[in-house]
Amino acid sequence: MLIDLHTHTRPYSWDSYLSPDDLIERSRAAGLDGICLSEHDYLWDPAEVYALGRRHDFVVLPAIEINTDDGHILVYGIDKYVYGMHRSAELARHVEESHGAMVAAHPYRRQMPWYVENERDYHDAIVRAAHNPAYKHCVALERLNGRGTVKENEFSARLCSFMDMPGTAGTDAHSRSDIGRVATRFERDDIRTVEDLIEELKGGRFEPVDLTGKPHRLDLTATSPREHA
Repeated sequence: MLIDLHTHTRPYSWDSYLSPDDLIERSRAAGLDGICLSEHDYLWDPAEVYALGRRHDFVVLPAIEINTDDGHILVYGIDKYVYGMHRSAELARHVEESHGAMVAAHPYRRQMPWYVENERDYHDAIVRAAHNPAYKHCVALERLNGRGTVKENEFSARLCSFMDMPGTAGTDAHSRSDIGRVATRFERDDIRTVEDLIEELKGGRFEPVDLTGKPHRLDLTATSPREHA
């Protein structure tokens, strides 16, 4: 089952050019089986999400992308945003109480080195990123971001490998051209609710998929953080 775990629509995400209906119909046309509406620091009313799914006969699930001091975190399973969630440890407490799940969005941001002299410098950046305090609360890292470059997604892939963490994929869609580029493939084919999704995320029964058809040469060789502690 192919689900886009990371999307944005207007007006709830100020920087998106997509209407929810347009996003859903074009995601279906791209071969996806479902999407998550993950607006910036905003949660959809569950009744609205349910109505969208019913109207389109498509899996539409609520989520949120929260801007924390330790980076952007995709959250599944909470029903409200409260002050303090900008601190990842505080966010994790609320998510745990709600039996939800956290995924680190585009982990290359603010952590990937733009200029490196050698492989050792790059590896050191991976090691520093691996110590991000938010990641110990996450079930996965976003290994493929549909708006990320090959080089940016390579950093995320190497970080996943280095930390031995599962990787997801999300388009981070803000415009029509973003839709359908990547998705997360779940082993389960009957995910219908956010509870179903969380169960599969926590179980690690998924993989990131590039749907563009373009080859990506990713160097996934890395060692564990413990070897360089």
